[in-house]
Amino acid sequence: QLQLVESGGGLVQPGGSLRLSCAASGDTLDYYAIGWFRQAPGKEREGVSCISSSDKSSYYADSVKGRFTISINSAKSTVYLRMNSLKPEDTAIYYCAASEDPIRGARIHTTCVPSSYRAVWGQGTLVNVSS
Repeated sequence: QLQLVESGGGLVQPGGSLRLSCAASGDTLDYYAIGWFRQAPGKEREGVSCISSSDKSSYYADSVKGRFTISINSAKSTVYLRMNSLKPEDTAIYYCAASEDPIRGARIHTTCVPSSYRAVWGQGTLVNVSS
């Protein structure tokens, strides 16, 4: 059974960078889509970036486009989220989640929402962008 564990969060100054990792165990990621989601205090959980393991199609929310990069290392069964030029509004708990639907091609752009990623969720990692 697939399990996901996030790491890499922490306190960073505005303009800084972090790399989040989502390590999978219990199953191969080859046929899943993986998404990064975040939830700030008092706000709903939102999709940040999603990727299809099968064809590497990816999606970025407008708020992070050009600053964040999602990638997969299949050999390590790990999905990364590289976050550059961080802003205070990026402060949130970041979660990775898996969809058993591989969500290939253009569908990745319309399905990066929490309700589409029901297979498994990680426990989250806190990102705090503050001076």
